[in-house]
Amino acid sequence: MIHGLHTIIYSDDAEATRAFLRDVLGWPFLDAHGGWLIFKTPPAEMGVHPTVSESGERHGTPPFHQLWLMCDDIAAAVAELTAKGVRCSEEVEDQGWGLVATFEVPGAGDMGLYEPRHPVAHSLPA
Repeated sequence: MIHGLHTIIYSDDAEATRAFLRDVLGWPFLDAHGGWLIFKTPPAEMGVHPTVSESGERHGTPPFHQLWLMCDDIAAAVAELTAKGVRCSEEVEDQGWGLVATFEVPGAGDMGLYEPRHPVAHSLPA
């Protein structure tokens, strides 16, 4: 049966993106072959959202997917990333369901970061 979730980041500069994940975020990795690094990520969960909200606001057009990293203390996470030279959004926003920010991943654009204010599923037993 299914035993994991493999995510892919498409990058205009794969080496820079890999270096960011390895050196800035400090994620463990293995070299699958010839420099193709596969990273161990933090525990994961998946949400399914409508493309249009009840108020009519469009959030995306299929196929559309997002990758958000979760943290316990967004102010500390943003401060740590900024200290490592990462460009983060200037202000953390309160979205009700969580506190959110974005940060720039070299070669891959912006990625979301949030401190959830909802129960999390990544620690549920299998």
